[in-house]
Amino acid sequence: MAWIQIRIDANKETADLISDLLMDIGCPSVTFIDSQNNPVYEPKPGEVILWPETTVIGLFEATHDMQSVVDYLTDNMAEAPKYKVEQLEDKDWEREWMDNFHPIKFGERLWICPSWRDIPEPDAVNVLLDPGLAFGTGTHATTSLCLKWLEAQDLSGKTVVDFGCGSGILGIAAIKLGAERVIGIDIDPQALVASRDNAERNGVADKLEVYLPENQPDFKADIVVANILAQPLRELHEIILGFLKPKGAIAMSGILEEQAQSVADVYAPHIDLDAIKQEGEWTRVSGITKQ
Repeated sequence: MAWIQIRIDANKETADLISDLLMDIGCPSVTFIDSQNNPVYEPKPGEVILWPETTVIGLFEATHDMQSVVDYLTDNMAEAPKYKVEQLEDKDWEREWMDNFHPIKFGERLWICPSWRDIPEPDAVNVLLDPGLAFGTGTHATTSLCLKWLEAQDLSGKTVVDFGCGSGILGIAAIKLGAERVIGIDIDPQALVASRDNAERNGVADKLEVYLPENQPDFKADIVVANILAQPLRELHEIILGFLKPKGAIAMSGILEEQAQSVADVYAPHIDLDAIKQEGEWTRVSGITKQ
């Protein structure tokens, strides 16, 4: 299907109004983006943080009368909006994304392979992945840092917690690398669905359990991997550390370079830090519990 979009200049005060007006006249998709390259990395769950200069993008079918959209916005705003209307190329956007998602190797033996592509090394450790609506494909530096750490661990017979499991990529990789049991925890029900589906796809569903935080069982694990964000890593450190057995190993990512030391400082009384590893602007903090 062909589409047309309208890009409207906004700010913190007007972005929500513009979004509401677009939805009122049947816009099927509204997106907020930063106009000045000042990204917000850590909104709280369910929170939308807008930038001082925000672009609101409304998407319509190509046959929609865009002048009527502009007239409606003008009639219902204190000032006429600054806008740009753009025709989008008619293409299968899902297929476009799939065509650009390739198998990726981590370490010496671990491959993350899109489920619709051929496996490059059949004898390697291969995780077949379809992320669905959940975060986690291996292409982001934070996921890459965690996968490389897992690949270097001895996971044989171990129990692993994947805290913020997303697509299940880390937990499934851990099972493929030898873990006996993985508990995936996420606040998003879609993540649990994606993790179960990917576990089935990889033939490891019997070793993966997934829970919302309020339903998680009481247990202790040998290893915890938490790829979330710096703020929840700091705020939830007691909960995260509570999953670990004495001398258990932990790796954390979703941490910007300038945030790494603040995360390390929170965990330092409880773990012996062994590394702060950087990949681009992102870092991984890892260590072993002291008890």
